[in-house]
Amino acid sequence: MNAIIQFMDTTFPLLVLLFTVSNLAAMGLQVKVPQVAVALRNKKAMALIFVWGWVVGPALGYLITRVLPLEEPYIIVVLLASLAPCAPFLQQMVAKAGGDMGFAGALIPVVAVGTVALMPVMAPLLIKGLTVSAWALAKPLLLTILLPLIVGAVIRHYADVAATRIFPALGVLAKLSTLATIVWCLVIYGQGMLNTAGEFALLSMTVFMLGMGLLTYRVGFGMRQNQRSVMALGMGTRNVAAVLAAALAIPDADPRILVMTIMWTLWSVVLAAIAAKVFSKQAGGMLAQGAA
Repeated sequence: MNAIIQFMDTTFPLLVLLFTVSNLAAMGLQVKVPQVAVALRNKKAMALIFVWGWVVGPALGYLITRVLPLEEPYIIVVLLASLAPCAPFLQQMVAKAGGDMGFAGALIPVVAVGTVALMPVMAPLLIKGLTVSAWALAKPLLLTILLPLIVGAVIRHYADVAATRIFPALGVLAKLSTLATIVWCLVIYGQGMLNTAGEFALLSMTVFMLGMGLLTYRVGFGMRQNQRSVMALGMGTRNVAAVLAAALAIPDADPRILVMTIMWTLWSVVLAAIAAKVFSKQAGGMLAQGAA
């Protein structure tokens, strides 16, 4: 048994790398450059993405860490996550919600670039005592988040047929690596997850995700319902791959940082699925009203 635990502990960093790269490459294969170009010309949408993603999000995260009595490792995760909107499974949830798939496809690369550019700058300002340099945070984000996304998007743009053929296999790899990462983490850090009970870790991530989802959906600034649902799912969920990449760049990081990050992954899937179902019913109701 000890040998198995040692093997899983040794291979965990490589598994996290596979999880991150495969998920972001799969996201890239779903990106359509013309949709991104249209989104970039929409100044209102770009302003909203920036404000929700890197003004309101960090402000809410900081407020949560001041109100709830969280220990330092959990504070670090909340603040890092507040700088990384949009989960890798966004498009699947948007499809279930009846959201605007074109808007979702444009949101993903814009938010990924924003995360890579702003997290290394803002994280040291938000997290007291964080000694890691901006470049030390930026390097893994560039290599494991932005590069796979760009490669996937380039393949989709210049070799659409090849991208269509590659995507199912890459999607399976992303799902398997995600599942394996969760299993590895449960085995290695399972006791640590149980120890978070009563430490407000789960409550803090729940408050953050629900708060961002409700704010962005209710305060839509004139956006259509199917776009507000995309924004809510994007800003309510977090790019846990980016949080993991940043967390692993912190020297001698507390294991509870990884524990809470994996917990965030699992819980965000649950909350996003519930939100998508609610949004789908509202989208259906609006279509029925329009038909009437």
